This record gives sequence, C-alpha cells and structure tokens, in this order.
Amino acid sequence: MDDKLIDVLELRRTAKEVKRHVVLMRILGLLVIILVLIVAVAYAISYFYDKFGSFTVKVNKYDMVHQGLTLSETPEYDRSIAVLNANIVYDMTNISGRDLPENIDKINGSHNGDNYIAYTFYLINSGDDTISYTGEMVIENVTKKVDEAVRIAVYKNGEKTVYGKTKSNGGGMESDCDSEFLTSGIVMRTSSEGFKANEKDKFTVVIWLEGNDPDCIDDIIGGTLKLGMNFKITEST
Repeated sequence: MDDKLIDVLELRRTAKEVKRHVVLMRILGLLVIILVLIVAVAYAISYFYDKFGSFTVKVNKYDMVHQGLTLSETPEYDRSIAVLNANIVYDMTNISGRDLPENIDKINGSHNGDNYIAYTFYLINSGDDTISYTGEMVIENVTKKVDEAVRIAVYKNGEKTVYGKTKSNGGGMESDCDSEFLTSGIVMRTSSEGFKANEKDKFTVVIWLEGNDPDCIDDIIGGTLKLGMNFKITEST
C-alpha cells in the first residue's frame, strides 16, 4: 500500500479517536455536573430538614397495611398515608405563648406563623377492628440547647397541654407549662383504647420559643430542633 495512503488513513483514524475522546470527555463532564447537582440538592434538603422546627408524624407501616391505622391532614381521606411532614419555619425568634392565635387548632395541615410552627393532622382507624394505640413525641435532634426554651402545645380533640423541659436549675416545671418533658429525649406520650373503626382523633402541634423562659438567651441563637411523633397499635379486637 502507498505510504501516503497509509498516512491519510492513520490521520483519519486519529481524527476519529480525537473526536471520540472529546465526546467522551463532554459526557463525563456532564455526568460530573449532574452528580454535583444531586449532591447539592441532597445537602440542601438535609440542611433545611435540620433547621429549627422540622416535625414529622408517622404510623407503623405494618399497622397501616394490616390494621388500617392511617394519617391525614383533613378529616376526609382518599388513601392511606404513613408519614406526614409539617412545613418548616426558618430563623424563628422568641414570642410569648399568650400571643398565639386562639383558633390555632381550628385549621387543618400546616398553618405556621412567623415565629411558630402549627400543624394539625388526624389519626384515623380506617380498618374494621377496634384497636388501642399509643403515640410518642421524641426529640430526634437538638443543638445549642434550644430545647431549654422551647414550648410544645399538643391539642388532642381540642384538649390542650403545653409541654416544656424541666427548669435548668432543677426547680421543676416552668410556670407556663402543664407538663414537663418525660425525659431528655421524649416530650410526651398519648394513648387511646377502644378506638373504633372509622373513628378519628384530631391533633394539633404548636412549637415556639418562649421568650419569658430564663433560658431563652443569646446562646441558643442558631440552635435547631427536630421532632417526630410516632404512633403504633398496642391491641386490636
């Protein structure tokens, strides 16, 4: 074969290889950008989820599937839900519990104010059996001791209970509270017996920083708190 023809073929082959390499590098570059975006979005979701006031409600999935215990943001529901997430309030500042709206437990779903979180949901027995259940609110994450000044009001079927951490000086319950946190990691428990088919329990959870608490000081600025409320069946008949 002519040497010049060989040189031309090799040049064409080299050009194709260069083009293939360029295309491959562009694809790899695009994949890197996509990966960076995915990581950034995941980080942002994690960051916002960890900000003050994130609150999640869950029912045991086994209980949902096999016994019909479900959650809803309204009294009416068209499908079974095992997890609900309240909307988050960012950069919450302290207020007085006396300034909360009087009708705060009359609105369904998320209905936050500028400086408080309010979330109303329904626990529903969508099964055929009469059951008993327990619910427990737990502190899943806390930073900068912000829980020292937080208040959590829980309305169950209109009956209100305000929970707060025991005074940091060991002096017992705060004067504006009805009950202390059960432990450093558990806010409260609730239960119901004879919960009949199609019966509903309405819950409203309100979270704020109590400005009249002596522990509501500059040291807690930037603190975060994440709460979860978990329900499970204890008996069915």
